[in-house]
Amino acid sequence: MAKIHPANSCATILRVLADDTRLQVVRALARGPMHVGEINAGLGVEQSLLSHHLRILREHGVVEARRDGKAVLYRLSARALSRAGGEVIDLGCCRIDFTSTRRHKGGHP
Repeated sequence: MAKIHPANSCATILRVLADDTRLQVVRALARGPMHVGEINAGLGVEQSLLSHHLRILREHGVVEARRDGKAVLYRLSARALSRAGGEVIDLGCCRIDFTSTRRHKGGHP
């Protein structure tokens, strides 16, 4: 098993995912690869703000990007993909399961 760089430790990744917009991006990508426009349509945030969050997720190895013609296609990184499939990501130290329909008071997961 590869040694985890301190910048990508579990605590750091969890802090990155503690932002609601970044968590929503990860949840969207758990369903499969998406172009920036598709992610933006689902979240309804400013393009510059989405780009900022995607950059942070890329820097911490949560998502990967590749050119697809004139667009950029994003997907969860191999590190974050779960063998369980579906809307579950595995960070190594913990798993996040988006399939739960149970919501807390106030509408937040």
